[in-house]
Amino acid sequence: QVQLVESGGGLVQPGESLKLSCVASGMLFSNYMMSWFRLAPGKERELVARITRGNIPIYADFAEGRFTVSRDNAKNTAYLLMNSLKPEDTAVYKCKASRPGTEDYWGQGTQVTVSS
Repeated sequence: QVQLVESGGGLVQPGESLKLSCVASGMLFSNYMMSWFRLAPGKERELVARITRGNIPIYADFAEGRFTVSRDNAKNTAYLLMNSLKPEDTAVYKCKASRPGTEDYWGQGTQVTVSS
């Protein structure tokens, strides 16, 4: 079955960086758009960034210029590099695989905490 597994989260100080990974299995990875969402306590889930099947990145306004989304189809992996992290970036980050006409697949999430 399809499985998405995120990793790379952790506790960092403001201004530091983290690189999240999302490894997919049980699917033809290159056929899917990969997205990163985050969910913070008391807030609604929000899109962080996505990368299309054609390798085109799309960012939320708050992520533009600080975050970089990428993919390696040979490794079935999507990445989210987050620089200049802020306390307000604290959230559970989840990846999603999607393609037209099929159901979406979600990972379990990885916690990112930005605190001094």
